[in-house]
Amino acid sequence: METTSRAGADGAPSTVTAEGVPATRRTVDGYLKASFPWYGLDEAFTGPRWLMHVTAAADDTVQHGSTGHGEEPVVRADAGAEKARFAVVVTVGSSPVRHSDDGTGVLDATTVSSAAWLAGSGLLDCTWPPQMDHTLRGEWLNQQIETAFELADDLGRDPWSTLSLPVDGVPVDFHYRESEFGWVLAGSAPEGVHIGAYGRGMSAYGLGFSVIGDIASYENENENENADRNGAEGVTGHMNPDGSDSRS
Repeated sequence: METTSRAGADGAPSTVTAEGVPATRRTVDGYLKASFPWYGLDEAFTGPRWLMHVTAAADDTVQHGSTGHGEEPVVRADAGAEKARFAVVVTVGSSPVRHSDDGTGVLDATTVSSAAWLAGSGLLDCTWPPQMDHTLRGEWLNQQIETAFELADDLGRDPWSTLSLPVDGVPVDFHYRESEFGWVLAGSAPEGVHIGAYGRGMSAYGLGFSVIGDIASYENENENENADRNGAEGVTGHMNPDGSDSRS
């Protein structure tokens, strides 16, 4: 099972800080370089959609990436941060056994286990158990990601079960597991890519996946949502202490 580090859509190491604040503007550029189709939730999902991150090899070949759906999770140490309802879809390009970028080793072919591990670690990455400081959370995260790797390496045993969900309208069997932090699933798409997904607050049982026809729509929708949020904050920022509007 191949393991790779995460990078932002523009090549930055990450798009989210420890407090969940975007570190850089998420752009569609990295997604457009992929040689494989991107998957997201199908048209039955009518909520917000947003870009997350793309990982590329040293030669700039896109390996995998994620798209978000629902309420964007904020990673911080309080109970309110765990209430976001979201589902993230991870698309993993199919790659054969090949030499590593530095030429010193061999990378395994990507498999469903690759998608399962990326989804499992993604769920953990947006989780901050209560009453943990930064140091403890870092240690906890390292331990849990190692466990997620081990679980992804053996999809035929507990806690994995089978869940059939539509992919481009065709039923596909996914490996599925739940934890106290949310759910994780992984399977393969007819297009020759592997799909992973994770979420919290949204049931996985009613989901469906499909090829994203226009990945730029995720960027545009995220921009519109931010504009609406900033507009709402601007209105409340003009209220006088007595509740009257200072703009009148």
